[in-house]
Amino acid sequence: MSAPTDNGAGSGADIVSQAAMFARPQLDQLTLALSKGRIFEETVPLLKAAGIEVTEDPETSRKLILATNDPLVRVIIIRASDVPTYVQYGAADFGVAGKDVLLEHGGEGLYQPIDLNIARCRMSVAVQNGFDYASAVRQGARLRVATKYLLTARNHFAAKGVHVDLIKLYGSMELGPLVGLSDAIVDMVSTGSTLRANNLIEVEHIMEISARLVVNQAALKMKRARLQPILDAIDRAARALA
Repeated sequence: MSAPTDNGAGSGADIVSQAAMFARPQLDQLTLALSKGRIFEETVPLLKAAGIEVTEDPETSRKLILATNDPLVRVIIIRASDVPTYVQYGAADFGVAGKDVLLEHGGEGLYQPIDLNIARCRMSVAVQNGFDYASAVRQGARLRVATKYLLTARNHFAAKGVHVDLIKLYGSMELGPLVGLSDAIVDMVSTGSTLRANNLIEVEHIMEISARLVVNQAALKMKRARLQPILDAIDRAARALA
């Protein structure tokens, strides 16, 4: 009689564990929405302060639902711009999103209790070096502005009384002025090195940006006993890092 073979399916315990992770959340389970990259990396220490550790690295794992050391807390990995939507509609109980994303979303259905003071940068207007932005604005010229932050850009220029045609782009904003697509861009700036590398300069500061913790309002009421201690621990950790 031949020995049983390993079909690669894993042990029964492993299968049960994976099935539990991918199943629809239990009433007392919490789902946290995060995006890859800087926000994830800078959120990890805050989660550890709340006793939560993500068991896999989203940069190396292809999974979109990640387990944590707490069986009643899981993390979903989504696009940064989708975090407010997942939290708003209750697919996630809480999440971390940049102020830029929240302004474009509008914040409907979201409780925003904590500025985490992470992923800090600024929203700015930039133009190609040599473009006389001040004169163009002063003379009432109609500017073409490339950005993915349409609402923020529209409100900024409207408050200044500047007429603009907004061009929606999803990336490589710096290319716009270089190829004649736009006169200016509205984009996030961290160190400014990408602007300098492409012969662009900042001409106007719109606002400072940082990441915020956002919470589904219904979850805060129905899961407060589980959620509030985590929020409090994250808040203390964020204040300590500020």
